[in-house]
Amino acid sequence: MTAQKGKDLLLKIDVDDVGSFETVAGIRSRQLSFNAETVDATDSESAGRWRELLAGAGLRSASLSGSGIFKDASSDEKIRRQFFDGLITPWQIIIPDFGVMEGLFQITSINYSGEHNSEIAFELTLQSAGQIAFTAV
Repeated sequence: MTAQKGKDLLLKIDVDDVGSFETVAGIRSRQLSFNAETVDATDSESAGRWRELLAGAGLRSASLSGSGIFKDASSDEKIRRQFFDGLITPWQIIIPDFGVMEGLFQITSINYSGEHNSEIAFELTLQSAGQIAFTAV
């Protein structure tokens, strides 16, 4: 993957629960993380007493964080409703020249901030709530 503009990484939410994804407005920075826990399968007969891992047995998860400003009251309401209702909703993450990640996520934190002479900003974190599908470009 060659260098890409950060603004080209898109975060989209399913706005009508039937697969109509809409870009969450005003996101200025985003970070996507994947994690895989390990399962230790070491026993007394492990060669040289080196740790052995059980392939494919650990818990996998994805988290996504972002910050920005609300474009309008509608985008603010969508995000706020997701958090306060504890909804688990389909989201898409589009990574240019790499692929599209899609799956269920829940907003696990949201922070609001503002300065006297500036706009209100927010930061949010999403955690995966099921299998993540990947489609390569």
